Parts: sequence; structure tokens; C-alpha cells
Amino acid sequence: MINNDENPVANEQENTNGTNQNTTGSNAIKDPDEWTTGDEPMTGAQESYLKTLSDEAGEEFDHTLTKSAASKRIDELQHKTGRGLEK
Repeated sequence: MINNDENPVANEQENTNGTNQNTTGSNAIKDPDEWTTGDEPMTGAQESYLKTLSDEAGEEFDHTLTKSAASKRIDELQHKTGRGLEK
């Protein structure tokens, strides 16, 4: 998953997408497939970060992804590029 402490863009993306960042200290994050707004178009923050990751990975950027699909794609590309992962 996204390390929000090291990635402010991902943090914005997570918080605007229906993830369940529990403010009582839990790091539980709701699965993108369970987001009530997951079928809406991706947010601007997601689009920007996904474009950056796609460029770095040398992969095509799909601007038509939904919020939940974009979140999953971000996770995939982070693993491919190493960007935004805990060290």
C-alpha cells in the first residue's frame, strides 16, 4: 500500500478517494473495491501521480480509470518503480 508519510500526493489521493484512514491511530485502509465512490473518475491528485508513475515505469497512462482502478494501478506501478514504498 501507499506510505502516506513519505508521499504527500498519495496522501491527498488516499484521503480524497474514500479510503478509510482511521484517525484514532489505526492504519487500516479500506479496499478500493469497497469504496462507495470507487466508480467515479479518478481525482486530479491520482491523475497527476499516476501520470508520473506511468512515465517512470515506461508504461502507458490511462486517463479513463475510475478512482478504485487508479488506486490499484498506482499500487502496481509503485511496486514496479519502487516509488512511494516503505524503505
